[in-house]
Amino acid sequence: MEDSITRENGIFMKLTTKSEYCLLALIYIARNENMGYVRSKDICEFYNISRKYVESLLSLLKTNGIIKAKTGKGGGFKLARKSNEISLAEIIRTMDGALAPVLSVSKFFHEDTPLMKEPTLLCVFGEIRDYISNRLENTFLSSFL
Repeated sequence: MEDSITRENGIFMKLTTKSEYCLLALIYIARNENMGYVRSKDICEFYNISRKYVESLLSLLKTNGIIKAKTGKGGGFKLARKSNEISLAEIIRTMDGALAPVLSVSKFFHEDTPLMKEPTLLCVFGEIRDYISNRLENTFLSSFL
């Protein structure tokens, strides 16, 4: 996601491995959906990541309605909606919570923080939140196919 705008302005976002692996898994599923249900084994082999960890994350994605699962022969995972309807923001919020750099400027996970004592500082973090949110809300899995 890093581009010249984020480098110049110093806007960076730290994702957990939960979000990183979910993004990888969902992109893989979206790219291979024409083959039917995608096996977790194939995702893990392709990206060389832990199968046990990915399966626990896929379970969370299923619980949150982002993917569907089928057991048995020919089973695996597929997207619950079209890839152009699943934004990166939805995935990251599902796994990590707030997109905002501090919770006191979060629209979905707001909490009071010490930074609230400096409203002009909050404005800066609000602008960062808006940039990150706008970028991720308008980037869909279909962008990576």
